[in-house]
Amino acid sequence: CFVCGESGATITCRETGCDRSFHLPCAMEGGCITQFFGLYRSFCWEHCPEQVVEAAPEENTTCLICLDPVEDRKSYSTMVCPACKHAWFHRGCMQKQAIHAGFLGFCCPHCQNEYRFLMEMLTMGIRIPSRGPSWDEGGDYEELYERHRRCDDSECLCPGGREQVEEEGPWQLLLCCSCAAEGTHRLCSFLKHSTTTWECDSC
Repeated sequence: CFVCGESGATITCRETGCDRSFHLPCAMEGGCITQFFGLYRSFCWEHCPEQVVEAAPEENTTCLICLDPVEDRKSYSTMVCPACKHAWFHRGCMQKQAIHAGFLGFCCPHCQNEYRFLMEMLTMGIRIPSRGPSWDEGGDYEELYERHRRCDDSECLCPGGREQVEEEGPWQLLLCCSCAAEGTHRLCSFLKHSTTTWECDSC
């Protein structure tokens, strides 16, 4: 291994004519990149791909993940989002983010770009697991994806109760257009049939 000098280095640089080999755990220390997709190519520090986006961080720019300062230019350890060119982060921080976010939840932490950002990070050697976010594995957040389905009017007039909802008519449920956390039957708030939006008292 050209990084640690020990034997058993089975990863070789993809560049023709380069005879550098390294261990996978030594890759980051040696500035190497392994692409975890397609042909699973690996590159030594001299031949590894670089980000082509033209951008430089402003003075005192911090990593969006750890909030520590980044270098004053793109480098192996300092990366930028290719879409917005404003999100800067450390390679190590982005790798940890990718491990937790997984393929389905991985995007730029600043502009939320998915495809361009993901492809760039894969090319630059960030390993992204083929799964959803680790914070959503136990289904603990399923209720956050559920739509509010009850009338919250102080005096619900519906004979079927607050939970009865119809697609149209007096018992159609309108959700607050600002928070979507409260709802009302059309008749309970005396809304005209032509009214399409409603805002709760809290908002």
